[in-house]
Amino acid sequence: MHFSLGIDAGGTYTDAVIVRDSDGVVVESSKALTTYPDPLPGMKNAIDRLDPGYLGDIKLVSVSTTLSTNTILESTGFPVGLIMVGDYMVPEKLPTDYWVAVSGGHNSDGEELKVLDLDAVEEFALKVQSKVSAFAVSSYFSNRNPEHELSVKKAVKELTGHPIVCGHELSQDLGAYERAITAFLNAQLIPITHRFIQAIIKEFESRGINANMLMLKCDGSVVGIEEALEKPIETIFSGPAASLVGASHLSRLDTCAVIDVGGTSTDVAMMQNGLPELSGSGAVVGGWQTRVKAIRMETSATGGDSHIWLKGDRINIGPRRAIPLCRASVMYPGFREKLKHNRVVKGYLCENIQVTKFFVRTGFRPIELKAGEREIYRHIGKDPVSFGDLLIALKKRPSPSILDSLIQKRLIQAIGFTPTDALHVLGEYTEWDVEAARTGAYLLGRPLKQGPEDFSTEVKRRVARNIAEDLIAYLIEGMPRDEIDRVLKGKNFTRFRVEIPVVLLGGPAGAYAEDLRRLINAEFVVPEHADVGNAVGALVGKGIKRVEILIKTRFVTRSGEAPAVEEHCVAPESEIIEDAIRQEKKTEFIVFSPSERKIFEVYAEAVEYAEKIGHQLVMDYMIGAGLGKEDVRIDVSRKHLAPSGWTDVPLETKLVYVGIGIPRNNLTV
Repeated sequence: MHFSLGIDAGGTYTDAVIVRDSDGVVVESSKALTTYPDPLPGMKNAIDRLDPGYLGDIKLVSVSTTLSTNTILESTGFPVGLIMVGDYMVPEKLPTDYWVAVSGGHNSDGEELKVLDLDAVEEFALKVQSKVSAFAVSSYFSNRNPEHELSVKKAVKELTGHPIVCGHELSQDLGAYERAITAFLNAQLIPITHRFIQAIIKEFESRGINANMLMLKCDGSVVGIEEALEKPIETIFSGPAASLVGASHLSRLDTCAVIDVGGTSTDVAMMQNGLPELSGSGAVVGGWQTRVKAIRMETSATGGDSHIWLKGDRINIGPRRAIPLCRASVMYPGFREKLKHNRVVKGYLCENIQVTKFFVRTGFRPIELKAGEREIYRHIGKDPVSFGDLLIALKKRPSPSILDSLIQKRLIQAIGFTPTDALHVLGEYTEWDVEAARTGAYLLGRPLKQGPEDFSTEVKRRVARNIAEDLIAYLIEGMPRDEIDRVLKGKNFTRFRVEIPVVLLGGPAGAYAEDLRRLINAEFVVPEHADVGNAVGALVGKGIKRVEILIKTRFVTRSGEAPAVEEHCVAPESEIIEDAIRQEKKTEFIVFSPSERKIFEVYAEAVEYAEKIGHQLVMDYMIGAGLGKEDVRIDVSRKHLAPSGWTDVPLETKLVYVGIGIPRNNLTV
């Protein structure tokens, strides 16, 4: 009998599942804390908790990891040289000090605007080759003609031997600068991803696991390990994608909204007819707009580890996270007694001055600490200390902002009351020390004249309302949050109704189902194995390949020129089109595909070619991923652009081919 192994390294936990290939049943699962900055130890711990008897029969391993996302967010990627080709505006803010802009690029028809200045490219490459580990290149309108990017790639690779990533290889969307950022981030990730994948392959081999290995992409599809090495940028946000795909599989629902309540955050997304709903603008990561196709999601800082703190009589939730008191009591001997006897410092209360707040060192090594940071840091060790402990040790009031700075630098970690503690008090989730959680609820509830149960019930109710708000904000884009909150509070005798099922994932997610039903009229579903749904999602992702083909009608004027178009434009301005039509001399149809640019004189011939190349590119990819033709379904959508009342052939025709298949040895949904 054969089995498959799915692993998801999330923000707080790393989940692992073993699934029987014959019927897709989860036969075993495990959880371990995610490890930073290297997720591999956490993955090892999760695998160690599985029955080793299954491991020899595993034929497929699929992984979802936060590695790419964290690397970008923490700016720990390898140095990259960025080459921008063309006459476009270079913003003041760039992600690297090593960049150059050179002449070259094409127009919207894929014709050369200026000759590529290859000498400037080579001079730059030789100048920075010892300072960077890779290069990235983006050329103006390379999505219409990539020849300048390919010329740069060939020259730089021959000169330096470094890997180089082209913008057109990652996106066919408009936006030369956004493609440059996408290529840059991808180049940054290649060495790190290569090291991680080699390490995990070695780990599997040491355990006797000889299996096909896949990774989940941020659009919910899976990709072979070779492509993951070339395009690691596509694995950003694979965690939310895993939860989405896993929820659909576990609930057997092709169309549903999904709420994943994790330790760090709550993510909301949607499946429609078996496919994830994608963002129209591409993923934004670390403040950088990319052209990576990713699921559309609503993310908030409300999670099981969100810090619950008081200011006056107001209960605040997050946005910072903390180690729950119930877990800290298990991690640090004697912590529960320390918590019981802790006293809050009189004076201004903020997030870092709380009767239930403690601080402990992480494993990160301090670099370039300021004097104030160094003074506080040396009094925080491997055992938790409170604000009061620091006050006594320093003989003065510690600066809350300096504590905040040390937390941001990940040098210290906070311990505090969280929604996980509230669920422990209420008996709805009892993984760790209930007594420590109850003590925290007592200390925080006392100034509000609430007992531990009442305080915890109020925390749970507010967390549920935050989750409900995230769901409605996702489904009704643009609706102001304060308006959503008014309805959720029952103002004006109104209530939201959601017509599709809503699937809840995450260890404690089921605890919020009843509260959510009271807030929103919807079918909330908590499937079996909801606590490890992300790991299931890493395993059941479909093979998906999207190919876009554009057919552009070109009117060549008497001057022999076509109207110019800037790359950020989707289509020519209407007056430019009309002017071109009035001066029409000849009509051509240019087909742009990821493989080539081709010109036709007859529209029907251009469409016939586009249909052929679209199907061929999808099928070639799927066969290369190990799929048979019979396992692949190809859906085609067409979108035509034409002025109102237009009766001639469309000015633009966009064909989108989506191939859907299940990789061999993967599960049948």
